[in-house]
Amino acid sequence: MRWIQFAVAFLMLITIRVRAESFSGKHYAGDGDVEYLRLLDISRRMFEPDPQYQNLSMLYTPTWNGLVEGPTWDMWWIQNSYGTTYNILPFLREPYVTFLQNSQDQWFDQMGDGKRAGEHGWVGPDGCLCDAAAPGKIYYRQGDGKVDIHDWGMEFTAAGLLMQSELLLISRDRRAIEHYLPKLERCANFIESRRDPKNDLFLAGPAGNLLAPSYAGYKKPDGSYDKAYLAGLSVTYIAALDRLIEVEKLGGDNEKAAVYRDRRIAASRGLAKLTTPEGYFVRSIDPDGVVHGVYGAAKHGYLETSPNHDAIAFRVVDEIQAEKIYKTIAGIPGLRPHDFILPNYPSYDDMYEQPQGLWGFGTWVNGGHWSTCEGRMILAYARLGHFEDIKRSMRQLMKFADQFRMDNPLTDCGNAVYQPNEPINLCYDTFAPAAGMMRGLFEYLYKADRLILVPHIPPGITRLEQRDPVRFGRKKIYLVTYGSGKISAVSVNGKPWARFGGKEITLSFDGLPDEAHVAISMGGAKSSSTSAPLEMHNGWISLQLSDFISRMTEAGLGDSYEAAHARLVMEAQGVIGRRQNMIEAGEIKKLPTKSQEAADKSYVDTAKKLEDGLRKTIESYRDSSDARKKRVYECWQAFH
Repeated sequence: MRWIQFAVAFLMLITIRVRAESFSGKHYAGDGDVEYLRLLDISRRMFEPDPQYQNLSMLYTPTWNGLVEGPTWDMWWIQNSYGTTYNILPFLREPYVTFLQNSQDQWFDQMGDGKRAGEHGWVGPDGCLCDAAAPGKIYYRQGDGKVDIHDWGMEFTAAGLLMQSELLLISRDRRAIEHYLPKLERCANFIESRRDPKNDLFLAGPAGNLLAPSYAGYKKPDGSYDKAYLAGLSVTYIAALDRLIEVEKLGGDNEKAAVYRDRRIAASRGLAKLTTPEGYFVRSIDPDGVVHGVYGAAKHGYLETSPNHDAIAFRVVDEIQAEKIYKTIAGIPGLRPHDFILPNYPSYDDMYEQPQGLWGFGTWVNGGHWSTCEGRMILAYARLGHFEDIKRSMRQLMKFADQFRMDNPLTDCGNAVYQPNEPINLCYDTFAPAAGMMRGLFEYLYKADRLILVPHIPPGITRLEQRDPVRFGRKKIYLVTYGSGKISAVSVNGKPWARFGGKEITLSFDGLPDEAHVAISMGGAKSSSTSAPLEMHNGWISLQLSDFISRMTEAGLGDSYEAAHARLVMEAQGVIGRRQNMIEAGEIKKLPTKSQEAADKSYVDTAKKLEDGLRKTIESYRDSSDARKKRVYECWQAFH
């Protein structure tokens, strides 16, 4: 009798424990590692109006109906946006897709053509992108430091090429592909102009790298600076070519796809020459053979992280080399003193400035932390299954998120804000780790005709439900996983799906329903019915906007950018009251007085800017000859 009582008590304890280890959030739910699930949910909350955390809507600007780097940074940077944009793209919905494209259009509408003069009178070569741009303003070279000796934005161009190609692959908009593809081809040709045919490496001068102007290029015997072979340029360009090849296929030009495939093969062949015996990449090699970035060397003996973690994140290297790179990074504690990755350790000894002041180690581009890099580092962690590293990174991020101090770069090697005298801080870069945590779950490898999912689910999570869809053209994909280990079964909308292996699932575009609920069983676990998609609704309703959305829906435009923008305005307005209620209830901890006032004001300002931008955009349709825009304007005018 006692053993029966013991068994019942034991089963009750197990049941209680299982329940305690379950999590159900707005965006993620599951069983197992509750901390990981909670951090995932908070990560997704940062990309919509939220009463507790700074979020993407706060970076909206009506000036170009898009996103801005930050309240104190009124342009759109390539390097800074890289990690956040790449990671969030599968999840991004309207109106954010339009906002992001309008921001990237600042680069592509003003890209170098050999004639246009940008800031400082610089005339960018054809195909050259930029450091940063805003309407009527563009920097074709990095704009800080000894700008007169800076090279053109070489690796900036490669990263911009990658981001725009990824956006096109996900959206699959034929008109957009026709518009942007010639621009992307010009970018690729510009980078090709720096290929050395003798070794298939790419030459870049001072500040031609991504995290410029830390890189000085080749210091010649006479003390002047010239070009050297830059590893980061090869890595970023190879990753960009992988996506450009698929865009060419999607656009129906297989011949050009083959040309870029050959270029990719040659660039990979060259990149091997920048690899150390330990498997990681050096930073650069001078034309005279001097190597920069061999860790522990007497001269230039630092490790450069961005080409290394990017090579893992973007699958430029195979699994074996990826593990070697990670082992090297993990073996150098100085690279992650506060759990965030630094661009280098120890200090550079080859900048064109001395490592002091702003250029001192741990402050800016020399050992300061950049969250755009952390977002890509998290992708690398996920690919290799280093989930504790991801949790440590996110815990560090939350220190800043909880205080409304989402600043970038971070000084003190990633432990202090760059602008401490501001009452609050916000930069687009800082969302990259959160976005990386989400993208890292499945990687999302977009191809011309298919989407490859590579699950990276922590072994401590035995069920994971992603309640928001990811995009594949106009199709929506909801994901849920059961168990852990190798993939053992897959179903789509309850029907078995055969195209999977132990590590990945292939979803063909043509064979996928418009709304696909994908259930993934691992390690032989059995799946259960997939939950219905979570509908995003708001408790606060603007009658005029609600009526506008209803009218748009009746006109068959309910899924349009304009309708989505109107819904976002409603969300941003509604979250103001919810935030105040949570503060009064003690659910949100108050900040210091000036910071609290600035934080509260940021919510009101966000709602106003979003509303102003929507009105400005639709009013611009007044005299449009476009039939769709005319219909949108008619729906708008009915209530204004």
